[in-house]
Amino acid sequence: MRTQTNPGHLHSLTPLRGIAALWVVLYHYSFQYFPNLHPDSYTHLVQKGYLAVDLFFMLSGFVLTHVYHDTFSRSVGDKYWSFLRARVARLYPLHLAVLLLFVATALAVRTVEYAATGSFPAIPLKGAESVGALVANLFMLQGLYASMLSWNYPAWSISLEFMAYLVFPFALPLVWRAGGRTQALMAAGALATLCLLAWATQDNLNQWDGPQTLLRCLPEFLLGTLLYSAFRSGLAASLLSSDLTMAGVVLAILLLLHAGGPDLLAVPLFALLILAAVANRGRAAAALNVRPLVWLGDVSYSLYLIHGFVEYATTRVLGLGLGIYDRKALPGGWSMALLVAMVTACLLMAGPAYRRIEVGGRRLLREGPSVGRLTLAAAGRRAD
Repeated sequence: MRTQTNPGHLHSLTPLRGIAALWVVLYHYSFQYFPNLHPDSYTHLVQKGYLAVDLFFMLSGFVLTHVYHDTFSRSVGDKYWSFLRARVARLYPLHLAVLLLFVATALAVRTVEYAATGSFPAIPLKGAESVGALVANLFMLQGLYASMLSWNYPAWSISLEFMAYLVFPFALPLVWRAGGRTQALMAAGALATLCLLAWATQDNLNQWDGPQTLLRCLPEFLLGTLLYSAFRSGLAASLLSSDLTMAGVVLAILLLLHAGGPDLLAVPLFALLILAAVANRGRAAAALNVRPLVWLGDVSYSLYLIHGFVEYATTRVLGLGLGIYDRKALPGGWSMALLVAMVTACLLMAGPAYRRIEVGGRRLLREGPSVGRLTLAAAGRRAD
C-alpha cells in the first residue's frame, strides 16, 4: 500500500486549522454569547461552529500519524515518554498561561468587589471556576466533566485530545501494519461509534461534557490516522488533487452547514476535505495558502484558548463596569460591535501568545532552560 515517499510538510492543513479556530470563535461569540444577533435567521453556518472541533480531532490524528508513523511503526518502547513530553510541550505552556489569566482575573474581580462592598467572596472548592477545577485543569483532566471542572471552557477539547495522545503510540503500530481490509473495518467501526453517538444524542455531535465525549474524540482521531494511511497509499490521488474536487467538497460542506443538515454527515465530508486539501497542488492550494490564512493557522491554538478568556473578561467588564448582567438587553448593533471588538482582541493577543508562549514554552520544555531563554529573547527582539 504505502508506496509514496514521505510527503514532507502537509501544506494546506495549517490554514484549515486556522479557519476552523475562527469558526469556533464566531460560534461562541455570536450564536451563544450575544442572543440578539440571531445569525440562524440567515444561515445555520455559524450555529454549526461546534463541528470545527470534530475537524480538529481528525486533523490531529492525521498530522500526528504523518510525524510519528516511522517512530512507532514497529514498537513503542522508551519512545513513548519522548512523545508525551513533546505533546505536553505543545499544549501545556499556553494552557497554563491562560489558566493563570483566568485565576488572576477572578481574584481581581473579587478585589474590586471587596473595595466596593467590603466583602471578598471566596473561590469555591467545587464546581466550575473552583479550587477543584483548578487542580483538574493543572493535570488536564477537566475534559470528561467540563461543566463542573472548567475555568477556560474551550480547553475541554485539548484535555480529551491529550487522552487520545496517551493511547496513540500503542494504537498506531496496529493501524499502520494492518492491511487495507482491516483498516476499512477500523474505519467502519469508528463511523459506527459516531453513528451510535449521533443516535443517542438525536444527531447532536456537540458533546463536550461527560464520558460520552470520548465517543466523539477517539473515533475521529482514529479516522484521522486512517485517512493518513489512505493518503500515503495514493488512494484516488488524481481525483482528490483536482481543483474541481476541492471546490465540490467545500461547496457540499457549505451547503450542508447553511441548511443545518445532519451533524453526522459533516464527518465524512471533513474527511474528504482533509484528503483533498493535502493532495491539491493547484489553484485551490494557492488560494488556501495565502499568508493571512497561514498566519491564522499558526496562531490557531492561541486563538482557540484565548477566546475563552476574552469572553470571561468581557462578561466581568460588562457586569462590574457597565452594570450589564443580561446580554439579552443589548441591542443587535451593540452586540455586533462588541463581537467585532472581542474577535479583534483575540487576534491581537493570539500573535504574541503564539510567539512568546507557544514557541518559547515548547522549546523550553523540550530542549532545556538555556534554549528557552534564547528563544524568548529572540522572539522579543523580533517583536520589537
